[in-house]
Amino acid sequence: MTDQTWLPDIYILVLTGFGILVALVAWLPMVLTRLPLSLPIVCAALGAALFSLPQVTISPLPLDHPEIAERFTEFVVIIALMGAGLKLDRIFDWRRWSITWRLLGITMPLGIAAITLVLGWGLGLPWAVALLLAASLAPTDPVLAADVQVGPPKTGEEDEVRFGLTSEAGLNDGLAFPFVHLAIALAAVTTAGEPWLVEWFTFRVLWEVGAGVTAGWLIGRAFGWLTFHVPAKTKLAKTGDGLIALSATLVSYGLTEIIHCYGFLAVFVTALTFRSSHRDHDFHVQMHEMTEQIERVAMMLLLLIFGGALVRGLLAPMTWADVSVAAAILLLIRPLTGLVALMGVKASRSEKLTLAFFGIRGVGSFYYLAYGLNHMEAEGAERLWGIVGLIVLMSVLLHGLTVTPIMRSLDRQQGRDPDAKDATPPSGFQGLGRL
Repeated sequence: MTDQTWLPDIYILVLTGFGILVALVAWLPMVLTRLPLSLPIVCAALGAALFSLPQVTISPLPLDHPEIAERFTEFVVIIALMGAGLKLDRIFDWRRWSITWRLLGITMPLGIAAITLVLGWGLGLPWAVALLLAASLAPTDPVLAADVQVGPPKTGEEDEVRFGLTSEAGLNDGLAFPFVHLAIALAAVTTAGEPWLVEWFTFRVLWEVGAGVTAGWLIGRAFGWLTFHVPAKTKLAKTGDGLIALSATLVSYGLTEIIHCYGFLAVFVTALTFRSSHRDHDFHVQMHEMTEQIERVAMMLLLLIFGGALVRGLLAPMTWADVSVAAAILLLIRPLTGLVALMGVKASRSEKLTLAFFGIRGVGSFYYLAYGLNHMEAEGAERLWGIVGLIVLMSVLLHGLTVTPIMRSLDRQQGRDPDAKDATPPSGFQGLGRL
């Protein structure tokens, strides 16, 4: 017998660790309800502690596993998008969704332009690389923003602020993709001098956005019919199995990617259409619960890796100039562009500030950067990952520490007791009037 026979097999250690992770997924949200902490902060801290152990030798750095980094973050985002779409109670209407269009049509483009200029002029990055980072950092994240989003389906937890942040996160991930492709096209022009403008606009913008919305709507209609409207004995709702939502997610994303359109956009539209097919059915609650559980497990695992990357040198290439730019993106660019979009909206100052402030960055930013670096040549990839990692870390800390007190204060201002589970938030903005 050797001295090593008492050590457990790595497989057993993985099983044990995963069991602990699942227990934390179920337990931590309840514990953190009233604390000025968020689940992402705890997960990243646990990951940092885990990867600080000398026994853990696997590298958590994304550049060591570029394909895995892209695919894993992609999976987490599409699950989050389905969950976000299913829990929106509000019927789709151009006027009632006006706050969403403001954040998408004004805040995001202004944010991309401002971040590109800051990175290009302030840090001296090539313009194509600056645009890639801007497209990665401008969208709000559907994964790490659960604490500022609406509640589960049919709970009534859908005031205008939560609705705006949820719908923005659901749609802007897909709408940022044309700018990622624009960065890739510009990089190709720099190296090969190939024409790009017509193809980018007709294919990457018109086709991929239009086809993504259309395909998402058709797939959502199909799943809605199969789930709620086929003969009673065979409709999918009779199964009572929330895994149908996972099926809709994967089918929607897979089919739309096959025809080369934006799967992120399609998944969220599929979720909205699926929900609208029988809006008040209890099966939506079961489907949302399933997607939420899968999302939380995947999110916690990803954040454990992120915490490990932080202690293994992810931020090593950072300079003080990078830190200053990161702070400006979170504390100046997003809030200011958010407030510009909300000019003229009849809302209280606190509601506008909350909408503008909570531009949470997270898993979506990791995905876009991984995708871009896997499809274009860019020097200094370590620094690019460091910049995005720093901004996500700052967002996790800044927004995670403030979300509980700010949202509870907002609820009280709106006349809602944040501790009353059955309290329904008032509709519309509560400041100067309603939309």
